[in-house]
Amino acid sequence: MIPAASSSQSGSSDPPDWEELLTRACRGEGLTAAYQPIIDTARGIVVGYEALARFPGFCEKNPEVWFAAARRHGRAADLESAALRVALRARPSLPGNCFLTLNVSPELLTSESIRSVWREEGNLGGLIVELTEQTPIDSYLELEPDLHQLRSAGAQIAVDDAGAGYAGLRHLLQLRPSMIKIDRELVQDVDRDEAKRALIEMLGIFASRVDAWILAEGVERLEELDTLASLGVPLVQGYLLARPGPPWAGIDFELAHRLAARQVRVTKTVLRDVVEPAPAVLSLAQAHEVFTADPGLAAVVLIDAELRPVSLLTPDAAALGVVSQGMRANLDTPLTAALDRSITREPGHRFEPLLVTDNAGRFSGVARLERMITALTASQP
Repeated sequence: MIPAASSSQSGSSDPPDWEELLTRACRGEGLTAAYQPIIDTARGIVVGYEALARFPGFCEKNPEVWFAAARRHGRAADLESAALRVALRARPSLPGNCFLTLNVSPELLTSESIRSVWREEGNLGGLIVELTEQTPIDSYLELEPDLHQLRSAGAQIAVDDAGAGYAGLRHLLQLRPSMIKIDRELVQDVDRDEAKRALIEMLGIFASRVDAWILAEGVERLEELDTLASLGVPLVQGYLLARPGPPWAGIDFELAHRLAARQVRVTKTVLRDVVEPAPAVLSLAQAHEVFTADPGLAAVVLIDAELRPVSLLTPDAAALGVVSQGMRANLDTPLTAALDRSITREPGHRFEPLLVTDNAGRFSGVARLERMITALTASQP
């Protein structure tokens, strides 16, 4: 979600010449990016940033006004692609343990302007493409080829403003995003509203079943932060924690300590307790070498350059060059939730190990169903 900025256009009675202004902005003139930290509530550290467009070189500062004008004048794809390029300039210096989210209107994904941005970047590992709901999308079917290309290049997909507007449950089911951003309206005063807390809990359950994170944006009060952390929301962002700024800012030490200090594990039956190391490779060629050296090896994990898991590879799959995304789960996922998700997989993949990640999405190991079941039954009184 793009926070509103104040407009200073009122100093002139003449209407802005949007054709000329948009032409300049689409060339990248007067356009910059600000980066707002995304915080892991379990550890109190920054694990990602959201890139937000800013227009310091113009009288009009409000991004919402700019993107609305671009839509009216048929320049939406040009302006969004320019904003993406500006935001990605800082990507080479992005901390290795962090991801970067980028806002894109879903109806523009098929435009050549947006596609060219992804081609220029090549490897999209560590990027999360956040689909904003500026206009209604009845079906994401026609976007599937572009979404598949993004995922194949290493990007993940996020849905903005879940619980509001057009980002309804039907769209979440269609997209199966890796991240679900909770709308600011649900976050505001969540500590005072039992219904909002119940809805956020339901979104959390849904996210865990489809192998996604949830992120609560717009956190502005300590009480909201404490409530979200107690509900198990793994990721948060908002003015309370840090405002958008230059790359790559941290958060206040006292807030970080507040989050880290309050985490007391209620149960030991989480994936962290059963995770096992597994061989990791960066390419199918490396996988073939590992299997050749150890014929008895059942599987290896294909990871990308950012150490994020891509797929669980068997010897046959590696030989055929078949890469299919395995099921991923966070280290702190309860075993009951992990098992529930495991049995929803296709029969042929149902008993494969889960690919376990930390809160930054990096590969931590695998969790075999046998160990999960044994640990869960051993924890029962």
